[in-house]
Amino acid sequence: MYRISKEKLNDLYAKINETSGLYIPVKRAGEVNYAVWGEGKEVSLETLKTVKSPKSMFFPQTENMMKFKTDGKNIEVIDVREQFDERRPFVLFGVKACDYKAIEVLDKVFLGDPVDSYYKMRRETTTIVTLACSRPEESCFCKVFDVDATAPQGDVTTWLDAEYLYWQANTEKGEALTALVQELLEEGGETEVATQQAQTKAVIERLPFSNLDLSRFTPENLNALFNEKEWEEMSEACLGCGTCTFVCPTCQCFDIRDFKTNEGVIRYRCWDSCMYSDFTLMAHGNSRTTQMQRFRQRFMHKLVYYPSQYDGTYSCVGCGRCVNKCPQNLNIVKVIKTLGGKNND
Repeated sequence: MYRISKEKLNDLYAKINETSGLYIPVKRAGEVNYAVWGEGKEVSLETLKTVKSPKSMFFPQTENMMKFKTDGKNIEVIDVREQFDERRPFVLFGVKACDYKAIEVLDKVFLGDPVDSYYKMRRETTTIVTLACSRPEESCFCKVFDVDATAPQGDVTTWLDAEYLYWQANTEKGEALTALVQELLEEGGETEVATQQAQTKAVIERLPFSNLDLSRFTPENLNALFNEKEWEEMSEACLGCGTCTFVCPTCQCFDIRDFKTNEGVIRYRCWDSCMYSDFTLMAHGNSRTTQMQRFRQRFMHKLVYYPSQYDGTYSCVGCGRCVNKCPQNLNIVKVIKTLGGKNND
């Protein structure tokens, strides 16, 4: 294990940036989100949760997929990826354990058959540096989904205290990045990291949502859960605003559209939300016509449909963003407590 003093972190960022793009939590206009690092930008590793998760590094909120140019009956298809520096390696720095687990959830979807080549290209060129949590908050419940906030996975795992950033390489990519910045690192930190981990775990055990009961959310209970009368009451206050889906690190719904320009036609995709009335709208209509049905779809997918398809892995990582952001206080915790049984009371 290695460490670097906090005073030298800008040197670390600059060294990484010499050979790779560097995306890191940056504070701007009072909010912290992942952005390209640069001298003078206000890096905020101490922020527990960025407003939006780092999934947009692999699955952008909007992206052009291709262009078409027509000349009579001839159609030219242009791969827009050739026009941009999308294949340049980049480092994603400061990813929390919940957000790293969320990337693994997305991997199962976008890297499964058929493989999403746009997502795959970004994943293959990325080195992920995770950062352990030291100050979890009341809205966190990652422990429920077997996420260890004190020991996140990734190519490199780091821990931060008042004096040092501690550094541990886990993969070949991590070893290569460590070799690049080796001159800035010094050995040490095992005792400090172990102490921080123990203290953080003690805090996590006392969080109000750390012991939610998921035992009822199984494929065998699909029909019973689907038909619960509580869905109607829980969804009554839902505005259908989609905030929960846009801050969620595992939501993967998107729409694809064509846009005509003077230079030809651009095909792009953008995030979509199962909470919207026009989601999956087809010529014959929509299979989910009420907000209750859309509300139910979102949480059944997280807790039943997705784990049924992917070997019991839930499509929620307990980051708590929906708990913090829903204007109506409707979130997955409420659903688990309402439908999960008496152990959640």
